[in-house]
Amino acid sequence: MSPLPFFYGWVSVAIAFATMGVGVNARTAFSLQLIAEHELGSQVISPRTELDLEVAMLTNGLTDARKLRSRLSHPIIDADGHWLEYAPIMREEFRRIGGDAAAEALALASDRIPSSLRMSLAERRRRRVGQEAFWGSPCENVLDRATAMLPRFLYERLDDLGIDFCVVYPTAGLGYHRLQDTRLRRAICRAYNVFTADQFRGLDDRIIPAAIIPMYTPEEAIEELEFAARQLGYRVMMVGGLMRRPVPALAEAHPEASKFVEWYDVIGIDSDYDYDPVWAKCRELRVAPSFHNGARSILLRNSPSNFCYNHIGHFASAGHAVCKALFFGGVTRRFPDLNFAFLEGGVGWGCMLYADLVGHWEKRNRQAIEKTNPNKLDHAALLQFAQKYGRNAVVEAVRRGEGLEGDSNSTLTGGIEDLDDYFRCKIERREDIRELFVTRFYFGCEADDPINAWAFNRRANPLGARLNAIFSSDIGHFDVPDMAAVVPEAYELVEHGLMTDDDFRDFMFANAVRFWGEVNPDFFKGTVVETAAASALAQTPVQGGDRDHQLEDA
Repeated sequence: MSPLPFFYGWVSVAIAFATMGVGVNARTAFSLQLIAEHELGSQVISPRTELDLEVAMLTNGLTDARKLRSRLSHPIIDADGHWLEYAPIMREEFRRIGGDAAAEALALASDRIPSSLRMSLAERRRRRVGQEAFWGSPCENVLDRATAMLPRFLYERLDDLGIDFCVVYPTAGLGYHRLQDTRLRRAICRAYNVFTADQFRGLDDRIIPAAIIPMYTPEEAIEELEFAARQLGYRVMMVGGLMRRPVPALAEAHPEASKFVEWYDVIGIDSDYDYDPVWAKCRELRVAPSFHNGARSILLRNSPSNFCYNHIGHFASAGHAVCKALFFGGVTRRFPDLNFAFLEGGVGWGCMLYADLVGHWEKRNRQAIEKTNPNKLDHAALLQFAQKYGRNAVVEAVRRGEGLEGDSNSTLTGGIEDLDDYFRCKIERREDIRELFVTRFYFGCEADDPINAWAFNRRANPLGARLNAIFSSDIGHFDVPDMAAVVPEAYELVEHGLMTDDDFRDFMFANAVRFWGEVNPDFFKGTVVETAAASALAQTPVQGGDRDHQLEDA
């Protein structure tokens, strides 16, 4: 069933309330009326008001974003917008698509946040349950609320937002892939993918949605990848990460208690499963996987009283864990033609991780670590220093050889497979890290984050690298109070001298083209950016800072 009759009813009630002075003001009612006429193709019976011209300008006027876009020589690609799935329609459609299992899973997933908010603060403290988000969707700005709810209306407004092409991710569905019950998880992901493909059908020259891929086992991931790509035509896949798993020792000794203590599987390293078949399937299907994992209300972000405490940094924390695992697991070494994206956490953590990987390799590679091998310690020379500078007790202990192999100087190595933590990556020189990290990983960045400029600062990043920051609007969520202000806000980094025009082109367009287009050269075929994307892909990127010179010469 189409969502439009439900929306029509909502609009009619709002207008009726407005005429009685109840609950909804005239501006909101008229805005809803205009949107309903646009969506339904018919007139809503209501007297016109003096707001006609004002609202028409809101929906069709020359916005700052539209004016900025007209001055640019390149398109703008939004790599991570969001839509607000409409629950009444989802409940009906999920049951039709996936039966009782999908309906049960939706009810369970939909109650996760309300169940926390129904608790008193005292109860959340007693149970150590995190304060969840409240008031998270546009309300006062009804134009943006309707835009986030109605894909066809988003399509209509893209020019006003200054956006040429948009990839849309879930809101309610962001956590569906983490339901632990296999039957429910498989059912809700399948129902979402079928439902969402239908909601966005016919808009794919400018908007495409992302499918949800569960990853608790490689088998379920491969099956859903096959279905979403081959049967539903999805080109964007949001793969799961940070799966919660029981601790085996606790499950064996205390099975009832084990459900309260879990570990998080970062899939690239130390997993009970081999996920290489998943990456091979992505390569076969020409899919560049995206991670949109969060780490809110767990571990160090679990305040019972403060949502912002839990929210700040949680996407970065989750992205950092999975990205680091993929690198150390050697995934980008074994799959050098596959790109990975980490969304909504910004790029600052990526710059820090890249620098840390280089710095740690310089100190902990197989040759360098020999400097701290306890067998290399000259006991006689150390005794001489102790005799000259130490107290008698220290001298006698050193003479006996006590404590010289304790703590981190122990001769124990933990029984690991290789003393070189980078052995799966086969790193022989610092530049190998740049090749395996910088060229393969992409980072979704919101417009209001000034740290975005760090990605393009060759003087700050090791080996003159420019990291692949991609513009991610996050429209539809609370941190975007005005959708039409997002693109101009992103451009402020150019106005403030923190980005060049070429940096901005990469950020808003070319990096997104490379992320998807390097894996699937036909990704943008049939879209409004097809020609520009093909031209960008034809410019073969050069490693690290040399890309700047290439763009200058282009």
